[in-house]
Amino acid sequence: MLKNVISVLFLLLCVGLILAILSQHRKSGGFSGSFGGGGTQMDMSGGSWQRMTMMTKITVVLTAVFMALSLVLIKLKA
Repeated sequence: MLKNVISVLFLLLCVGLILAILSQHRKSGGFSGSFGGGGTQMDMSGGSWQRMTMMTKITVVLTAVFMALSLVLIKLKA
């Protein structure tokens, strides 16, 4: 019973995570910006959490819950 409830929550979380990712605005630089294309070392330090948009913060939280529920489901299966 508990496994079924967590599985349904996991599926709803997957849909929510997909919607959160697809609804974000594309930033300039794209994937190449992750490898030193934009910003200086000063930009990368300290308050990066404050500079994130609300949608990015929601995506980070949903991803953390996704990983935690994945581990719980693996433990329940074993």
